[in-house]
Amino acid sequence: MNIDKQALLVSKAKASVFTMVYISQFEASDIDSDDIDLRFEVDGVETGTTVSIVDECSHAAQIITALLDELEHYKSREERVTKLVMDNSTSWDALYKKLEAAEKRIAEQSAIVAAAEKLVRCKGRYHSELNYRALAKLFGVITPDLPPLEHENVHYADAAEVEITALRQRIAELEAREVTLPPTFWYEHDDLSRDIPVLDKRLVKKAIRAAGIKVKGE
Repeated sequence: MNIDKQALLVSKAKASVFTMVYISQFEASDIDSDDIDLRFEVDGVETGTTVSIVDECSHAAQIITALLDELEHYKSREERVTKLVMDNSTSWDALYKKLEAAEKRIAEQSAIVAAAEKLVRCKGRYHSELNYRALAKLFGVITPDLPPLEHENVHYADAAEVEITALRQRIAELEAREVTLPPTFWYEHDDLSRDIPVLDKRLVKKAIRAAGIKVKGE
C-alpha cells in the first residue's frame, strides 16, 4: 500500500472511530431502530446526519480488517528485513574470519618463502636438518615443515650456529686478504723490452704464499 492509500485509510478510521464513539454514548433504551440521528457542531454551526448502526459497524469492521492486514504486511516485511540483516551479518562475520585466516596464511607463507630464498643461497654448504633449523632460527623464521627438536638434540643446533658464525668469520678473513707485490724493474738487455716493467716471478710467489694463498704449477 502506498502513502496516499495509507493516509486515506487512516482518515476513514478516524471518522469511523468518531461515529462509533458518538453512538456508544446513547442509552440502549434510546435506540429503537437501526437508524440513529447524529447531531454535532462544525465551526459553531449545528449540523447532523442519520446513520445506520449496522452499516457503521460493517464499515468499521472493514477498516479494522484493512488496518490489521496492513499491520501484518509491515510485520512480515520487518521480519524479512530483520532476517536479511541477520543473515548478512552472519555472512560478513564468516567472511571476516576467512579473510583473517587468509591474511595469516599469507604472512606465514611469505616468511617461509623469504627464508627459503635465503636458504637456497646456502645450498651446497648447509644440508643437514640441524643446520637448516639453525639458519631458520638465525633468520627468525618458523619451520612448520619440521618436527620439534628433542631436548637432548638442542645442543646440536647451538653447535651448528657456532659453526655458521665461524664460517662467516673465516669468509670475512679470506675476503680481507691482500697480496703485496714486489717492486717492478726494467729488463734492459735489448731495446724491445727496455720500456716494459717486469716482476720477479720468485718474489711474486713468495708474496702470494705470505698472504696464505697456495700457488699451483710451481
